[in-house]
Amino acid sequence: MGQTPASTGGTVAIRGALLDCVADPFYEPEAQAMRYIPDGLLVVREGHIAHLGNYEEVAPGLGEIPMADYRGRLITPGFIDTHIHYPQTGMMAAYGEQLLEWLNRYVFPTEGKFADSAYAYRVASLFLDELLKSGTTTALVFAAVFPQSVDAFFEAADRRNLRMISGKVMMDRNAPDYLSDTAQSSYDDSKALIEKWHGRGRLLYAVTPRFAGTSSEAQLKLAAKLLDEFPDVYLHTHLSENVNEVAWIQEMFPQYQGYLDVYDQTGLVRERSLFAHGVQLTDAEFQRLSEAKAAISFCPTSNLFLGSGLFRIEQAKNPAHPVKVGLGTDVGAGTSFSMLQTTNEAYKVAQLRGQKLSAFKALFLATLGGARALCLEDKLGSFDPGKEADFVVLDPQATPLLALRNEAGIPDSLEDLADLLFSLVIMGGDRAVTATYIMGEQAYGNAL
Repeated sequence: MGQTPASTGGTVAIRGALLDCVADPFYEPEAQAMRYIPDGLLVVREGHIAHLGNYEEVAPGLGEIPMADYRGRLITPGFIDTHIHYPQTGMMAAYGEQLLEWLNRYVFPTEGKFADSAYAYRVASLFLDELLKSGTTTALVFAAVFPQSVDAFFEAADRRNLRMISGKVMMDRNAPDYLSDTAQSSYDDSKALIEKWHGRGRLLYAVTPRFAGTSSEAQLKLAAKLLDEFPDVYLHTHLSENVNEVAWIQEMFPQYQGYLDVYDQTGLVRERSLFAHGVQLTDAEFQRLSEAKAAISFCPTSNLFLGSGLFRIEQAKNPAHPVKVGLGTDVGAGTSFSMLQTTNEAYKVAQLRGQKLSAFKALFLATLGGARALCLEDKLGSFDPGKEADFVVLDPQATPLLALRNEAGIPDSLEDLADLLFSLVIMGGDRAVTATYIMGEQAYGNAL
């Protein structure tokens, strides 16, 4: 197996079994929604997909260009994590609490450390390395309340040329003094960070109130003002995660008709808004999210770890009022950086609800579905020519158990591939990641 040499902005080719989504398999027959080329060639020019096709058809016309040979491996678009907290990296596996108690006991003291820029940069670097190790190439990321925590994250992401989205937490009540801002200071700090980072390189900004429980109505309205002033930034927050949380929000905002309505009436429910969790949403709230073209991040490992409940993916994907859905690891309530581990738990959540999450649907959520949730489907999520060449190389025989499970190797048919891919969805994890590529250059993996 060869490696791609360091790119100089020219053309390189990647050989292997190519698999991506061209439509949503929740709504289209899987045979039509998936594109599979058992012996494919992916041609990358200046960091973007230039061409893909069968190796025997494409290779003769390429001439002498560098090529990485990953025969026996499965190549998919890079995974997209639609909800994760980089300041919580060091407190994964914090024992024994549900959401509100967990925040006070573990999260707030940990996030207080991110006032230190050097510490924030060190954790951001480790965090991004863990994402790449897991095959995740884009993420929507909570920083901490401190502007310097955003600077540290974006500096680390920019050095790696990553397509990342992040923002400063806005939190002006129900938090320790050392983590609290004000409605006005959060607006001023966020605006300055947008002007500094949004659109720089591959970086994008998300206006980030933690959740309605830690923001005053004035702060939420100023967050909406930022969205008005900068229409191409994101709104990233939490919604309806835990039964007690939902009841608490209703007590805090009795003038509104439920949790989502708090955000809706303050101007935050929009097409570029992504709400993490949505475990306790009502049918009417799902319909409102569909109308607004807003998105949900389904975070199964976190929802199970904190005992929050089982997300109703079948309701979110109801064709009568479809909601955009991506997958989120939600580290540090989430228990793994791996999107494959996340698909494992998503499958089990669906099973507990009497639903079936196929391997192809799981891949869609982790790739093109995530891109659509983030309004980035023109740049990410599939191998369509012109898109950014972020992709992951998976080894279906990475462990002895996987090797036994997949001893026949890469199949020729999509039907047989479904079984192999399902084994990766359930048993893969980060050990199945051979290499991760960013804009056509290898960012993770062992050099030969």
